[in-house]
Amino acid sequence: MYAELHATSAFSFLEGASSPESLAKVAAEVGLEAVALLDAGGLYGAPRFYRAARTYGVRPLVGVKLCLGDGSRLPVLVQNPVGYRAVCRLLTEVAFRGGKGESLVRWQDLEKLGPGVIAMSGGLDGPLAKAWVRGGCTELEGVVDRLTGIFSREAFYLEIQRHFCRGEAQWHQVLLDIRSEKSLPMVATGGAVAATRTDRLVADVFAALRHHTTLDCGGRRLEANGERRLRSPSEMASIFADLPECVEESSRLAERLEFTLENLGYEFPTFPVPQGETMESFLRIQVWLGARERYGKISPQVRRQIEHELGLITKLGFCGYFLLVWDLVVFCRKEGILVQGRGSAANSAVCYSLGITAVDPVGAGLLFERFLSEGREGWPDIDLDLPSGDRRERVIQAVYRKYGRRGAAMTANVITYRGRSVIREVGKVLDLPEEFIGRFSRLWGNRPFQGRQDFFEKVSEAGLSKGHPRAATFVHLFEKVCGLPRHIGQHPGGMVIAQNHLDSVVPLENAAMPGRSVVQWDKDDCEELGIVKVDLLGLGMMAAIQDSLTEAERRGRPVDLAQLPKNDSATFD
Repeated sequence: MYAELHATSAFSFLEGASSPESLAKVAAEVGLEAVALLDAGGLYGAPRFYRAARTYGVRPLVGVKLCLGDGSRLPVLVQNPVGYRAVCRLLTEVAFRGGKGESLVRWQDLEKLGPGVIAMSGGLDGPLAKAWVRGGCTELEGVVDRLTGIFSREAFYLEIQRHFCRGEAQWHQVLLDIRSEKSLPMVATGGAVAATRTDRLVADVFAALRHHTTLDCGGRRLEANGERRLRSPSEMASIFADLPECVEESSRLAERLEFTLENLGYEFPTFPVPQGETMESFLRIQVWLGARERYGKISPQVRRQIEHELGLITKLGFCGYFLLVWDLVVFCRKEGILVQGRGSAANSAVCYSLGITAVDPVGAGLLFERFLSEGREGWPDIDLDLPSGDRRERVIQAVYRKYGRRGAAMTANVITYRGRSVIREVGKVLDLPEEFIGRFSRLWGNRPFQGRQDFFEKVSEAGLSKGHPRAATFVHLFEKVCGLPRHIGQHPGGMVIAQNHLDSVVPLENAAMPGRSVVQWDKDDCEELGIVKVDLLGLGMMAAIQDSLTEAERRGRPVDLAQLPKNDSATFD
């Protein structure tokens, strides 16, 4: 039996060569029943690997490679929810301490992980190998003692990988000597940076980009061979025929790793209500206060609809969500910021009464169940449109003030390699002529890949003949790299909020924009894992409308959007 406990995806930006989905698919094909995804510096690819691995019947284990100050990578595996929370908090603390993309873990930081986390020594980029290269056995022994002191002997494993590289056997003997001398457990891993052998070329492209060189000049910075890939249990047993216990240890260690992303422990914030009230009773009070303001005289039809909606909202446990959105709307009113709920929320009489929307759904005959119904999976989705610019930013900062930098954050936006960026960067590492790269980029744009024949025609049109020795490699790499993650940005308006510390659920990091933080997952990943998102979207048209309303009021003709006559064409003109 064998479990792969050290796989890297393309979410180790410019390192891993395969998507999490591809790793999960190949893992199932080669017969791996469990795989740990260890991306560098974060859990960016964990949700997608979790989703894909479940689809293919592979157990998705959670871990990360911590980037230490000496340039080494320390692989850690999450054993239980306590360990997961500790890893998320550590990654957050380190990211907040450094600039964007400059987060390094200090030795004293590792002491904050505590129980629930298991560390491995890593491959040739691990802290043990780096210490051995720097200072020989003396420095190596000091690093081993320090790591076993931090993680305990039961939670620190020597990690052995065989990729058939020059000098590897000497390092393996050093590891075996440490095992014998220190009585430490040893586990075999594949150290995979690619799903298959053929993906190795993508890893080389990323290495060349990382080191600002070409494939021709990459030298030892490129992969020595195609062995850092997912291997089957039988292949690992053959490779480690002299150390079968190390292969078997991988399965035993995998059994200790009980945590998956199914156990996130996310809770939506409990909305603070006056003494003697519950969220249900307080929501009811605010809805009926708003309904009397909106409708004046409340008809039996309006009363029935509001009671129906309140009953379902209470039954589904969404009272706190509606109160949170209402609280944002109240803040906007006090600050003189125009706010408007968009989409199917306009079908709700409760949203209309709370001032979230400005459309009377009862008078317009709109169907509430299009917005919220008993069979719906997941939380309701109320997007708030705000005037773009400073006014929207004031609302976002109000959320940060209320819930804290560790309690709220923007969702991420995964920027992927697309047509032009692939052409430019792959062409660069292949050392293709710059004139060709520019022409082909203009010809191709960001159109989707529609087959090799179509691609080759455009290549020839741009001036590179089909018989060029690198034409076939160019099209192969274009296919492979398109769609892989390039970097993480922030979503235009999606914010997630947690009951306690959001940084115990997902790692946070500084956004490029000052005063903002961002989670390491995009909005779809958050939604898939049950993390609730509120969209605060900035629109230029909302700014124009607010300016118009301000001008109308200045002229003594105030306008209430909720009371616009529906049959007055001059108003709409």
